[in-house]
Amino acid sequence: MTMNPTVSVVIPTYNCEAYIAETIDSILNQTFKDVEVIVVDDGSTDRTREVVASYGASVRLLSQSNSGVCAARNYGIREAAGRYICLMDHDDYWFPEKLALQLEQMFSHPDAGLVYSTFIWWHSDDEGVFPDPESFDIEEMPGGIDEEFSGWIYHLLLLDCWILTSAALIRAEVFDKCGAYDESLPYSEDWDLWLRISREYPVIKLNKGLTLYRQHPEQGNRLAREIDYRTMLLRDAAARWGLCSRDGRCISRQRFMQNIARYHMEFGLKHLASNNLKYAMRSLWKAWLNHPANLKTLAYVPAGLLGWRPKW
Repeated sequence: MTMNPTVSVVIPTYNCEAYIAETIDSILNQTFKDVEVIVVDDGSTDRTREVVASYGASVRLLSQSNSGVCAARNYGIREAAGRYICLMDHDDYWFPEKLALQLEQMFSHPDAGLVYSTFIWWHSDDEGVFPDPESFDIEEMPGGIDEEFSGWIYHLLLLDCWILTSAALIRAEVFDKCGAYDESLPYSEDWDLWLRISREYPVIKLNKGLTLYRQHPEQGNRLAREIDYRTMLLRDAAARWGLCSRDGRCISRQRFMQNIARYHMEFGLKHLASNNLKYAMRSLWKAWLNHPANLKTLAYVPAGLLGWRPKW
């Protein structure tokens, strides 16, 4: 690695001794080699730091007291020397050509602020064993650019968080213009960043799945939180920037509100499954108010009060 690497990969980690070696190995095995790897340990209490330290000079280990993933990512961004930055989760995996293919698009599209790819859901078997990455044949997937989700996609990001953090490659100067992670957000912090970037830069999406997105019970998006950060984030974005991207593409107000209703419903059902009736009923009621035509949402209220629970 040179003193001024092309790519800096920042991995925030906390108690990930079971998976982090596989993540690091997938970075070191990239066909593109001019890469620095920075791991920011967020106060782990297991063997994570020991595992990372075993890589020696190949990986730079930084440590902080437990402050959350946003603070860890921002620490790594400040320390990164690369012209491009990746923020990789500590339990995901890259296929060997991931960086090479993304950099090819970066070089071809100097106006793009971010290049991301399709990702592949990575589920374990009943014993908790994940399939070998080599068992996935990504050559069968189409190559090239996904035109629908490339360019100015702010309006599409008002519907869903299409960009997986581990699957993105970002120009370093983007953080100077758009800011880094909002450390006050415990959830949807990546979505918040993508919305800000998509207001200032076009992005490129690759069709081929180049990242494995590991699924396990400890993931933050599986928790039933007291605050519905998704609907708050999207409402704030729409109020600030509207419903249109810079190229004039828009989503309708009706579609936006139906989408808000869907997120309220999902939030309510998650709380209903956890027997948190207060949060469940309030969210389901909001869902119906935002999309009154969906009577199924309203039906969940008496069903929940009578003891029905979602089966997940």
